Amino acid sequence: MEFVKRAEGILPIKSWCRDIEPVAMAQAENLARHPALRHFVALMPDCHCGIGMPIGGVIAAEDAVIPAAVGVDIGCGMIAVETDIPAERLADMCFRRAIHSRIRELIPVGEGNCHKTAQTWDGFTEYLDTKGVDEQFIISLDRHNLGTLGGGNHFIEIQKSDSGFVWLMIHSGSRNLGKRIEELYQAKAEKLCEKFYTPLPCSDLAFLPIGEVAGHNYFRDMNFALKYAFENRQRMMKICKEVLAEFIPEVNFIREVNIHHNYAAFEEHYGEKLCIHRKGATSAKLDETGIIPGSMGTASYIVRGLGNPSSFMSCSHGAGRRMSRTAACNTLTASECDEAMLGIVCDRWQPVKRFGKSKNMLDLSEAPQAYKNIEDVIAAESDLVEVQVRLTPLAVVKG
Repeated sequence: MEFVKRAEGILPIKSWCRDIEPVAMAQAENLARHPALRHFVALMPDCHCGIGMPIGGVIAAEDAVIPAAVGVDIGCGMIAVETDIPAERLADMCFRRAIHSRIRELIPVGEGNCHKTAQTWDGFTEYLDTKGVDEQFIISLDRHNLGTLGGGNHFIEIQKSDSGFVWLMIHSGSRNLGKRIEELYQAKAEKLCEKFYTPLPCSDLAFLPIGEVAGHNYFRDMNFALKYAFENRQRMMKICKEVLAEFIPEVNFIREVNIHHNYAAFEEHYGEKLCIHRKGATSAKLDETGIIPGSMGTASYIVRGLGNPSSFMSCSHGAGRRMSRTAACNTLTASECDEAMLGIVCDRWQPVKRFGKSKNMLDLSEAPQAYKNIEDVIAAESDLVEVQVRLTPLAVVKG
């Protein structure tokens, strides 16, 4: 742990992040003043500012849930698969590029790209059979998005372990479904807090009492989004495994890990049943396997949780941004970003499609330089997790 910040009348802020940007610290201080929170606010080493609550934050609420403390990409998380294929089999860049191209051909990538036909899944039926569910809540887009990557920092990677074997890794979430759930219940939370004159440090931190219908329904819908995100990653991983088997028929898949890092769950901490919110943070209970990815040009880690109660048994969910998307596009150059990706199969930098900037500007927002040093992040949480496997990228498909 880097430091504990204490002030009279608010909860302590425990941080594993040494240099926190001022906006993120201000958000943490707002959380420390929140009437529904207990014990302390925990900031992971990848902490940076989010909406209402910092990304890389963990909090414990009593009989309440805060939609913004889960975020819009409910269930966003990681899946990783270990293989028995020696990394030398993928030494040839042309061979890797062929695998990369085949994955891109089969999995829709990027915002607005989805399957041409609606996907079937028992989870849709089970959810719609739940009492009180609005049948209009699941829209056609959700059925077409299932098994797609999305955009932003989501990725598919072919990696090699330090011991010399190939791994597959995917980062993705609940797509547009989670966003709609968060927006719906955030509005309900703000209305409820206004109705009961509940003083809040920030309107973004409006909460829903678990005893209220809206609080119960949020958990129902959030858990559905978690299942959707879990299934989304599994479907993409199934395709990636099939593609790898096309090119290397003798491959065997040894183990698979599939976890969330944007969610809320009731857990026992300090002798109490509390609603733990992990926004851009991963559960790290004792001996629990976790995944901490780096940027698209740096290492990722498979870790074992140490069950440290000081973080509500949590750890980072990745490297964490060190500059905003806009700042990355304005300050980085394509040549320095290309240099950071030497030896890694990836697509070239594309023109910016957002931020309201010039069409001639390249989107460098996901370049390695836009992220914190993953080695520093891992070192900062040595009391939260133990490294099991270090992985470096061979080929990257970005959202």
